[in-house]
Amino acid sequence: MNHLNYLNQPTPAPDTLFSDHAPSGAPPRIPHDPTIPSLSELNWTDLYGQLNDEGVAVTPPLLSREQCQEIIDTFAEPGLFRSTVVMQRHQFGRGTYKYYADPAAVPLVQTLRERLYPPMAWMANQWAPQLGERTFPGTLDELIDECADNGQKRPTPLILQYRKGDYACLHQDIYGDIVFPLQIAVMLNRPGEDFTGGENVFVEQRPRFQSRAMVVKPQLGQGMIFPVRHRPIRGRNGFRRHPMRHGTNAVASGHRNTLGLIFHNAR
Repeated sequence: MNHLNYLNQPTPAPDTLFSDHAPSGAPPRIPHDPTIPSLSELNWTDLYGQLNDEGVAVTPPLLSREQCQEIIDTFAEPGLFRSTVVMQRHQFGRGTYKYYADPAAVPLVQTLRERLYPPMAWMANQWAPQLGERTFPGTLDELIDECADNGQKRPTPLILQYRKGDYACLHQDIYGDIVFPLQIAVMLNRPGEDFTGGENVFVEQRPRFQSRAMVVKPQLGQGMIFPVRHRPIRGRNGFRRHPMRHGTNAVASGHRNTLGLIFHNAR
């Protein structure tokens, strides 16, 4: 299906679309890191509100243009990756993505994953009672250890590369029984300059209503925080789950690269 054909559907009554998620406790602060100073300046309460209201939260730029290029350049270094997926071979869309064998081998990727995890765990744990699901530990190392005990030992951070005509079908990034409920994707190119098209598409399934499509256009270095599987929405009889999937519209010209940070490991 051509992602350009997605249309926003009629909006339901307010109490079925928007949720009442008053956060409990303060989000953990990210210590200042001279490598990525923007991380310590993020307002996680605002991002949490944006995530609940819209289904996707867009951060200010996390990485500089030079840092984005540094990550793009890793794509040409096969020794950094555990696997390469040519999407059209699996009916996933068209394009290529690669999973890092060891995120620690790419300091920017490792720093982002480690530093972003605690406040994202805070957001996930706000959602846990609303979804009727478990809470998550406060550090990435604890989550990785839990994944390993469950047989999920393969790192999941990845870099995606799309050229003209490439796109991603709607999907979810599950990978195993242990699923951290949020992920983040960082735009590594300049929309409108390095590429055209290639918008991010999110589709939210709403019980008893038609699905809602959202098109998100982050700029260079910005991150998008979004659900892996579903998000809680307050209805007339309490919270319910709204499944979400994400994909990418076809690139019209140029090259588009994205860094995907998934926090649980794969089986």
